[in-house]
Amino acid sequence: MTSRALILGCAGKTLSAEETAFFRDVRPWGFILFKRNIGTPDEVRALTASLRATIGRDDAPILIDQEGGRVQRMGPPHWPAYPAGGRFRRLDGAATAMARLGARLMAHDLSEVGINVDCAPVLDVPEPGAHDIIGDRAYATTPSQVAEIGRAVAEGLMAGGVLPVMKHIPGHGRAACDSHHGLPVVEASLESLAAQDFGPFRTLADLPMAMSAHVVFTQIDPDRPATQSRTVIADVIRGAIGFDGLLMTDDLSMHALTGPFRARAEAAFAAGIDVALHCNGDADEMRAVAEGTPALEGDALRRAEAALARLDHGRDGFDLQLARAQFAAALAQAA
Repeated sequence: MTSRALILGCAGKTLSAEETAFFRDVRPWGFILFKRNIGTPDEVRALTASLRATIGRDDAPILIDQEGGRVQRMGPPHWPAYPAGGRFRRLDGAATAMARLGARLMAHDLSEVGINVDCAPVLDVPEPGAHDIIGDRAYATTPSQVAEIGRAVAEGLMAGGVLPVMKHIPGHGRAACDSHHGLPVVEASLESLAAQDFGPFRTLADLPMAMSAHVVFTQIDPDRPATQSRTVIADVIRGAIGFDGLLMTDDLSMHALTGPFRARAEAAFAAGIDVALHCNGDADEMRAVAEGTPALEGDALRRAEAALARLDHGRDGFDLQLARAQFAAALAQAA
């Protein structure tokens, strides 16, 4: 059966009867988990299995934001605490190797409980004076360094059978406010954006998935955030950056966006988004988003299938205990 171009969250650590029926009826392409969904490893494993069972697809993508630092949905006591992305640039010549190893370890943690997509790497280049929503999540302060470490993170995830989602395309590093709470407006010139913000995404345009930025770029489209801008998606993301992978929205429930939830989804698809993301598990909001979401077909289906086809590409052999020891030693030495 055809999936809907939609990724949804759920309310708790188990599915209610209402959620089960809703997901079975709507048939989202995938799901996303947050801290509210995370219990013991066995509980997470049972939840991911239940989610897939509702839509009858064993390969259904289940996403999580597992960057390390402030953005880590799975952590102690059941999983290690990983460093923020900005920590790696302090490792001198070992930065890329340790970023790759850290991501490989996270991929192990995720795949063990049935999670096969991580919303990382963060490819935003921070601008001095910008809001700290990116802050130490940024791998470095230059486009080339961000791209180099971001590539290592993506490779580490894919080596463990987990798909990376680069974010927040075409760049969130200049935002003066947190898009969870308001709409950032960036007035930088197209030349400045192309030289700095777009660079890491252009370098990693071969990755399978990307998440859009809820940011207005006034010199490209003064009226609409990138997520809902046909100009940004066609001319910048698909054009100047050259990304032909699966493009998903950032969370449609964030306060950067306004208006009814059905209209938010419809505007994103009209702009050229492939898949809508709604995270908070609110039943009424999910229902409205689903009403504004089409079937996954055409180029969006092609891109979704191409992404899933890379799930086990290049999976490596792995000595977990040795890797954990090497990773801990490198971080301790840098500290």
